[in-house]
Formats: sequence, C-alpha cells, structure tokens
Amino acid sequence: MDTEWAVELRGVTKKYGRGRDAVHALRGVELALPRGGFTAVMGPSGSGKSTFLQCAAGLDRPTRGSVRLGGTDLARLREGRLTELRRTRLGFVFQAFNLLPSLTVEQNVGLPLRLAGRRADPAAVAEVLAQVGLRTQARRRPGELSGGQQQRVALARALVTRPDVIFADEPTGALDTGTAADVLALLRAVVDGLGTTLVMVTHDPAAAAYADEVLFLADGGIADRVRAAGAEQIAARLRALTGRSGRGAGDYGGADLPAGTGAAEAAPR
Repeated sequence: MDTEWAVELRGVTKKYGRGRDAVHALRGVELALPRGGFTAVMGPSGSGKSTFLQCAAGLDRPTRGSVRLGGTDLARLREGRLTELRRTRLGFVFQAFNLLPSLTVEQNVGLPLRLAGRRADPAAVAEVLAQVGLRTQARRRPGELSGGQQQRVALARALVTRPDVIFADEPTGALDTGTAADVLALLRAVVDGLGTTLVMVTHDPAAAAYADEVLFLADGGIADRVRAAGAEQIAARLRALTGRSGRGAGDYGGADLPAGTGAAEAAPR
C-alpha cells in the first residue's frame, strides 16, 4: 500500500430510499485507520455498523463521499475490478463461519486463492493453518470441528491471500465465552505478529477490549472513540451513549451487562 492509512472514509453518506421514507444509514463519516491496527466498531441496532462495514469493505457503494483502501479509491473501480480487489486484498470473517461443508479444511482455506485465479499452494495453506493452530485438522470437514475450530478455519481462509485488511463481523457472536476469548486472542496475535489491519464489528465490550481503538456509532455517525480501553470503560461509554440517544440499554447487546460478563476476564487490557 502506498499510504499510511489502510482504510479511509471521507464524507461517506449512505441513504436508502427517497423522500420522507429515506433512511440515512451513514451521515458524512470521516475516518482514517492506520495500517497494522485493530479497530472495533460498536453501537446500537440501527446505528450504521453493518452499513459502515459494507461500505468500508467495498461490498456496497456510498451515496456520497469516498472510500479508499490502501490509497485505492473504490469509487473509480468498475464492478469487476472491485470484485478482484476484494478477493486479493481483503479478508472476511463472519459470525456464521460460512464454510463449505462438502470441502475439507484445507480446501476451504485455499478457496480464495482459486477464486482469485491462483493455485491453492499447499505450502501457503499449511502455513496459515499452522498460524491458527489447525495444522493437524487439514483433512477434516467443518462438521467434524467445534465452533471455535471452524472460526479458526474462517480466519485462516481470510489470511491466505495476505490481505491488506481483514473485516470481521461479530466473529465471536456464535461462540461460548471461553472459545470466544481464544478466538479474540488469536485475532490480537494476528495483528501483533503479522501486522494485519483488522476492523471488527461487535456488540460485546469484552471483545472490543482486545482492540487498539473502539469507535462508537450512533445515528449514522461516529459519536465517540476510545483507545486502549478495558471492557468496563467501553461498557460505560456505551451506557453514556444510551442516555444521550434515548435508546434502550438493550439495544447495545452486552453493554448493559455487569462488568466482567462475557470474555472480559481474558481481555488483555
């Protein structure tokens, strides 16, 4: 990448519909995320988290404004070139794992390479499986693995193309507390050890505590941000936003839970 910024959003607005029925999912978002950082994105339902992720990852185009990934202006790319960029320079991890049950672990991990028109190099696949602690599981199928192991496969699949940025959408939402802590520690290690840029949407303050910085969205804009914060401080910021926006505390997922709930005990802050 030819810039210090991995992701840039400049005046990004996203509107759905027209007239009185129009919904402003994002309202002039200004943001620049550095390379090699771990950023968590939080906010209540309807705050714009999902739209933010989709626009930042080039999965949806903003109504106004620009999105740049490593200096590349996504608005200038035709759909085919944008698809190629997503396949080669971005990685994705989702709550539901999205693994193909008929393929083995190593075949699932190598799939992004094949989709990008490259050979699924066995050595490259073995390397990323080793990085996520699954070298011995290469010949198994997803149904033979635990939820935590399946999410590790999904992370290996995201890493295999050596992407500029990994976008993770509630990556621990389907996992129990202990397994979630293991996956979060692995995400932290990927950022620290490989210099990967990671952007994670989450509802859980304990998960967000693994990040270098937490962004709080409300009503389509960045309402607050905090660096190097623990789960209790993050939850307190969310509660403050609840009072400011008038939303119910339940809209913030785990934000209204007592401090220490979830994976907080294992959080590195």
